[in-house]
Amino acid sequence: MATIRKKIWPNWFNLIKKGRKNVEFRLADFKLKEGDILLLEEWDAKRKKYTGKTMKTRVKKLLKKNPFDFYTAKDIKKYGCYVIGFEIL
Repeated sequence: MATIRKKIWPNWFNLIKKGRKNVEFRLADFKLKEGDILLLEEWDAKRKKYTGKTMKTRVKKLLKKNPFDFYTAKDIKKYGCYVIGFEIL
């Protein structure tokens, strides 16, 4: 199990802290596996510095897919992509 440190903007940090956000969409430019600890460090983009607030999370599920396998670059640029977290009813 590894610990990976990542910046996160205040609005996303607060939503996670409040339990209103439980998924992340990130570029897969680092190694990550289920069970790893993701240490989220709040980053103030305007001041270009860390706020000092941190949060530990554990990776429960991990999917790595290339959106270009499914959609064209033109459609991705036009519509964007969703990352959808859901629960079974």
